[in-house]
Amino acid sequence: MDALNGLFDGFGVALTPANLLYVFLGVLMGTVIGMLPGLGPISAISLMIPVAFTMDPVSAIILLSGVYYGAIFGGSTSSILLNAPGVAGTVATSFDGYPLAKQGKAGKALAVAAYASFAGGTIGVIGLMVVAPSLSALATSFGPAEYFSLMLLGLTAVVSLSGNNLVKGLISGTVGVMIALVGIDSQTSTQRFTFGRIELFQGIEFLIVALGVFALAEVFVMLMNRGKDTGRASTITSLRLTRSEAKEISGPVGRGSVLGFFIGVLPGAGATIASFLSYAFEKRLAKDGGKAFGKGSIKGVAAPESANNAACTGSFVPLMTLGVPGSGTTAVLLGALLVLGVQPGPLLMDENPDMFWGVIASMYIGNVVLLILNLPLIPLFAKILKTPQMLLLPLVVVFCVVGVYGQSFSTFDLWLLVAFGVLGFLMRANDFPAAPLILGLILGGLMEKSMRQALLISDGSFSTFVTKPISAGLLAVAVLSMTTPLLGVWRQRRRQRQVAAAPEERVDA
Repeated sequence: MDALNGLFDGFGVALTPANLLYVFLGVLMGTVIGMLPGLGPISAISLMIPVAFTMDPVSAIILLSGVYYGAIFGGSTSSILLNAPGVAGTVATSFDGYPLAKQGKAGKALAVAAYASFAGGTIGVIGLMVVAPSLSALATSFGPAEYFSLMLLGLTAVVSLSGNNLVKGLISGTVGVMIALVGIDSQTSTQRFTFGRIELFQGIEFLIVALGVFALAEVFVMLMNRGKDTGRASTITSLRLTRSEAKEISGPVGRGSVLGFFIGVLPGAGATIASFLSYAFEKRLAKDGGKAFGKGSIKGVAAPESANNAACTGSFVPLMTLGVPGSGTTAVLLGALLVLGVQPGPLLMDENPDMFWGVIASMYIGNVVLLILNLPLIPLFAKILKTPQMLLLPLVVVFCVVGVYGQSFSTFDLWLLVAFGVLGFLMRANDFPAAPLILGLILGGLMEKSMRQALLISDGSFSTFVTKPISAGLLAVAVLSMTTPLLGVWRQRRRQRQVAAAPEERVDA
């Protein structure tokens, strides 16, 4: 009852004309900026902070929160239409969203993304309202050992993302981890894979790799296939979902929302990891063994989209109840709150209930506004695919260049973009999946950091990973996740050898 009373009070705050306007402006700005590769929620919030400082603290956090989940909501558009992820959390959306667009189903893919995002965001807000205090205790129980085991479990998704060739998938994932290790070792100050280049001392930005391997590689593929039928549809089908399609995505949306929210609660995990885990989980659950995934499955769009939006909301749990940022974006939000004179933490709910419940209520309203705002615009967005290829390719290249150069203003990063574009093209030509590379890049640095922290705490004893119950449980699940598919591959090859040997035995007889 306390939660319901608080929510009613929150709606009283959020439904004032001024705050309704801030909700609308926040989600609108976030959606537009989220569509542009290279900007993302951190850049979006940073742009709005000077405006927020002139406002009442409650209205300011409502505006900035709207920008955050609006950017996550809008990031799927460029992933689906151009294979250029707007934000890191929508990379997994492109695996099936872009193939759907090439089949002329861009409208349907965008509609599925919108519905899944709305459901994930709403379920996440319900979780934030109901279980925030208790989940804050769960977040504090995760130490470096537990985080290492969680990241290792996430890395086992390489098996699901490898397609038909597990060996190539593992190689791709290993390359991703190697890229994550580029730079100066934070503990020993040793240069790793820098080749003496000062520009590599801080490592390689995720955006450069993602845009190169996905978007720029797609440009190279289109250039190589000039004059050929590339399978890019010129017609756009209806964005309506049939009853069977709605039923088909209901399971992935529900599971992705719950999984994404709990992943978002853990500081440092974030929407990107949640989307990859949700995608891999649904692929393993598929009755056909996940063969439809990667070729245009609406489940492959629904699962990561619901997960990344739920994780976005879940990241507010440690921010508001512990004063600990759950992601890079909430770290910026934390700084904004402190400057505004608000101290997030266990006392926030008691000392500033209007802010706590006002933000939660504004999220309910914001998700509805996002759905109403985006659905009518889907036909307009989908018309991008009708753009002639000679105009579309330069547009994609401009997005990539502006996104990368706008982050660092470094021409070296542009050369890196081209290099990863070539790498992505060669991987496609030789059937190496790109998804494991991105997963390895995301998790590699986090795994190393958590492992080193855990070993420092335990005086170098590796037993710390198996003596802690949560860590041991996650490691056990990771081992099962890896060994079960490997056993399946071994059994399949064994049966193939037996079938091949059977005719020879009959001939000998």
